[in-house]
Amino acid sequence: MAEKKQGYSSTVQNKGVGSKKNTFDGKIQYLSLDQLVDFKNHPFKVEMNTELFELMQSIEKEGVLVPLLARPNPAGEGYELIAGHRRKAAGKWAGVDKVPVMVVELDDNQAVIAMVDSNLQREHIKPSEKAFAYRMRLEAMKQQGRRTDLTLSQVGTKSKDNPTLSVAKVVAGYDELGEWKLQNDSVKMRTDEMLARQVGESRNQIARYIRLTYLIPKILDMVDEGKVAFTVAVELSYLNEEEQYELHAVMDMEQCTPSL
Repeated sequence: MAEKKQGYSSTVQNKGVGSKKNTFDGKIQYLSLDQLVDFKNHPFKVEMNTELFELMQSIEKEGVLVPLLARPNPAGEGYELIAGHRRKAAGKWAGVDKVPVMVVELDDNQAVIAMVDSNLQREHIKPSEKAFAYRMRLEAMKQQGRRTDLTLSQVGTKSKDNPTLSVAKVVAGYDELGEWKLQNDSVKMRTDEMLARQVGESRNQIARYIRLTYLIPKILDMVDEGKVAFTVAVELSYLNEEEQYELHAVMDMEQCTPSL
């Protein structure tokens, strides 16, 4: 297969959560897999399963058709991978040396949001993956809300169609508590409410998922494996770490799990 021309500019539209599209403008480059560093604290696992095997076979036959998404590595050399961890793993499995990568300039918060939105499109997502993804995205949204340069201001003039109608000044953005609001307007939305609408979950369900991040790894694994029910896991998350380890030891010894 002939190698495609490298280093040309392009635009990639990634279908994000909430039926929205995230559009990234950048340059597509063919990069070595060794140049791609996994996203820091990436919450989505890459497992050697049937799906990855099928992706590997597809890459062997047709190559990587959809460019990966990355940004210059803020921690050093190479590029930090934002979207495409499974394609990277499958490509390595297939013996591919280089893959097409859309390189974009994103700050830390933008990168987190793009990473979460891209991976939430997976068909199978474990509870632990959703939990840490929602927590990371919510924190990134709140951090963005503390930036004054993200505040939008629009002052209108008299309408041409209706000279008696004027547009009042509206300032939109996040407040210090991470709440979305329009000043001089009654509209006010919490950041977690915005996230809930974007991912199609209720605000309470978002909070329940985030509670799972307070579980010790051994119990969280049991949640992913379906051994501990989601509602039970949420309640267990309020136990301190020592109590959780003691509980896990009892569950392991008695080969049983708690129920509500």
